[in-house]
Amino acid sequence: MELRQLRYFVTVVEEANFTRAAARLHLAQPGVSAQIRQLEKELGHPLLDRSGRSVTPTEVGEAVLPYARAALGAAEAVRRTADEFTGLLRGQVTLGLVAGAGAAAQAFDLPALLAGFHRDHPRVEISLAEDSSERMLAALHRGGLDIAVIGLSEEEPPPGVSLQVLVDAPVVAAVAADDPVLTPPDRTTVPLAELRERALISLPRGTGLRGVLDRACARAGFPPRIAFEAAAPPFLAQLAARGLGIAVLPGLPGEADTAHGLRTLEIVEPRLRARVALAWRSSGPSGPAATALLDLLRKRLAAPETDWSGASGSVGVDGR
Repeated sequence: MELRQLRYFVTVVEEANFTRAAARLHLAQPGVSAQIRQLEKELGHPLLDRSGRSVTPTEVGEAVLPYARAALGAAEAVRRTADEFTGLLRGQVTLGLVAGAGAAAQAFDLPALLAGFHRDHPRVEISLAEDSSERMLAALHRGGLDIAVIGLSEEEPPPGVSLQVLVDAPVVAAVAADDPVLTPPDRTTVPLAELRERALISLPRGTGLRGVLDRACARAGFPPRIAFEAAAPPFLAQLAARGLGIAVLPGLPGEADTAHGLRTLEIVEPRLRARVALAWRSSGPSGPAATALLDLLRKRLAAPETDWSGASGSVGVDGR
């Protein structure tokens, strides 16, 4: 029995799928399957039920699972204790970035922060993936991600997740210069109801900004007419500049490119906010490497008044 076999087994249980588990482990799926079958052969019992759409632990697998997790935790503690004597930090950190948050990431220079962390801790492997906010929140809960930069769609933070807001901007409508919504020409706002019959250009479902738009339209009594979807706000702005609709964007510098002849009007009645936040499990990251990276990001990225983490006397989003 090897620790890697136990790690593969635990990961497959957490992901309920061999392909997702292999991707999380950065391995080929057949190799993961082969190692788990070898473990099952050694133990003399099947540990996983592969007959359904999702992979689930068998009765024996359920009984073995806590011991497998304990063994992996003990091995990590041994490694961590030894590293403390040499000042080394090692391990793996999985970081998620919401689709469409590229401009926000550039604003606080996430690549430079990651490069500096890698320079200081070369033995830590950092994995970066882009996905929707909804899927990344689910991955945080099940342990597939350690840290994520997500868009917030709800007024209240999700349970079990701590947040530190990085960007809080108004939601704007980016329109071509000859669009009739610009009458009178000096207007700076547009009521949401005025967009009811207009073709809208938006971020995809699962992103925070799209959630804000969908929820606001539902409360106003109409579904938004989404003509085009794309993950990159600059591309949305380009579509709007071609007269293909009104782009709904965060009101950040550079999001609606005035070089394309666009103007932005803040959406009001109600006023909507586009928020991007650093997110992690309220119980804390899975290991010292993730904890160290989270500490760095929290110190370098956001102001104290936007910290909803539950640390240092503030109130955690899970009520703690």
